[in-house]
Amino acid sequence: MTRNVRIALDAMGGDHGPSVVIPGAALALVRHPDATFIIHGKEEECLPLLEQHPALKAVTTFHHSDVAIRMDDKPSQALRQGRYKSSMWRAIDSVKKGEADVAVSAGNTGALMVMSKFCLRTMAQVDRPAIAAIWPTIKGESIVLDVGATIGADARHLVDLAIMGSAMAQIVFGIDRPTVGLLNVGVEEIKGVEEVKSAGRLLKEGGFPHLSYAGFVEGDDIGQGAVDVVVTEGFAGNIALKTAEGTARQMASYLRSAMSRTFMAKLGYIFAKGAFDSLREKMDPRRANGGVFLGLDGIVIKSHGGADQTGFAAAIDLGYDMVKHDLLSKIRDSLEANFPSATPEPAIAAPETQV
Repeated sequence: MTRNVRIALDAMGGDHGPSVVIPGAALALVRHPDATFIIHGKEEECLPLLEQHPALKAVTTFHHSDVAIRMDDKPSQALRQGRYKSSMWRAIDSVKKGEADVAVSAGNTGALMVMSKFCLRTMAQVDRPAIAAIWPTIKGESIVLDVGATIGADARHLVDLAIMGSAMAQIVFGIDRPTVGLLNVGVEEIKGVEEVKSAGRLLKEGGFPHLSYAGFVEGDDIGQGAVDVVVTEGFAGNIALKTAEGTARQMASYLRSAMSRTFMAKLGYIFAKGAFDSLREKMDPRRANGGVFLGLDGIVIKSHGGADQTGFAAAIDLGYDMVKHDLLSKIRDSLEANFPSATPEPAIAAPETQV
């Protein structure tokens, strides 16, 4: 008999706090009745909402926390003020103590990364963690990492990202050997900065058993679904992510404007409503909400700060799947298979340049 998946929630994170987190958890519980929850937050805001969801309340342990990390706090400031006592820290600490299997927060990304790294530390073979996002494509979905954890990367770190991203792709997509591409300014081997070219040579010549290296990919290849995993450093990855999100909103705005311009356009929309509904569902950011912090000695999921309850439930779903399919063991096995002599690196504070 398998045990329940224990999920720790930072109820005070994000733009909407408990008003989204608790209903989102109730939605996720319907899909995952074997889940239990540990919710950290301010009791005066959380407990009345829990009363509205008796099924969730029955499988929830609540812990009061006076301190909430603000969305505009700098990572160092959040660590000084919220270490040990904030709802964010305590949700992560639940994982460290073995009380929870995964922590989910919609809070400040930089603060969540710094606290996660200080509290959980990184895996022995990993120098710096990364944020992996699920990206909608023409062919389905891909994983892109790093989308904003740390700035800059040497060749070894890019290889680490490829290994960790492929382990996640095995779980999310059910693929034995996911295809991996390095994001670059061109597909030719002579193009790009030296770190990317060196990483390409390592991946090409390394004979990695858990991934299939497909070479360099360009920005437009991401949406085409050219590979299962796209690897880049956090600066470029975050720009790519936010550019894609902005472009999606821009195209949706253009479409709404065009469909309401004339009577014939409105009539055409009525006839094509099914197709537009399908398009809206495909482009709905709530479907793929949730980034996974890879490389930590524990599972942490970052939900979008502006997510509604449906989006937050999707982030919980992602964390549930990572636990059920044993993400940490898959990453450890993959890293050990390729870097058996690696030694632990000391954990240090994440740079203030985090995005």
